Amino acid sequence: MFLRSALAAALLWALPAAADNSGLVGLTRIEQASPWKAVGRLDNGGGFCTATLIAPDLVLTAAHCTYREDGTAVAAKELTFRAGFREGRAEAERNVIQIARPEAYQYDGGDAVARIANDVALLRLSIPIATHVISPFVVEPRLLREGEVSVVSYGRGREDLPSFQDTCSVLHSYKGVMAMDCNVTFGSSGAPVFRRDGERIRIASIISGTASFYGVQHTTGMELPVLVTALKRKMIAEGAPPPARIKRIGVGTRTTAGGAKFVRPGGS
Repeated sequence: MFLRSALAAALLWALPAAADNSGLVGLTRIEQASPWKAVGRLDNGGGFCTATLIAPDLVLTAAHCTYREDGTAVAAKELTFRAGFREGRAEAERNVIQIARPEAYQYDGGDAVARIANDVALLRLSIPIATHVISPFVVEPRLLREGEVSVVSYGRGREDLPSFQDTCSVLHSYKGVMAMDCNVTFGSSGAPVFRRDGERIRIASIISGTASFYGVQHTTGMELPVLVTALKRKMIAEGAPPPARIKRIGVGTRTTAGGAKFVRPGGS
């Protein structure tokens, strides 16, 4: 479910030259992956995206990751967030019980610029993930229109291993849409774009997809602060459904359990 459409011809602004970028590095070692374990894989039953924990019970991803390719919305219960998913194991795994999307978001049709600018979804988890297990990332309150960023993402060919791009750039911003030169592919939708400010690392945007600017492909994201605040309010107004009840199995009780099923990606 990776955004494939190009931006409308309204994006008639010149992009500055990009800074030197670093390549993708697979987070194969625990010490590499540990700082980024709030980033996880979001499985939707037929494919996957990337998503990030921003509160013990809230996950941020791209809105189009909550739709099937035919344009029908995925039910919350069909989504599973696997935080820090690496080589078949997750630091924490939770089902989703609520989805909030901007009212202005349209999966298909409408203005392409507006679609990307609103391509954000906030997900509520069935059970919060304790902060001593995983510390959530904070959304950057300031707008970032240009500058160096970092990205952690999953993608086609690296479905069970997060990859880290230490340096890529936000080249420009137009009507809430950010153009970047970060390295993404199918499955990278929803990946966090991090802004570093000294020791602080905050989410400045998330990956929506790619678009063509004067024949050159660039990665697209959106300005987050206002959207995330609005989605939190919407979630409260709509009211979260009750969390799933945990059935306790006593000693001597027989039960059956299936193993985790690998979902072959059919998009992102």
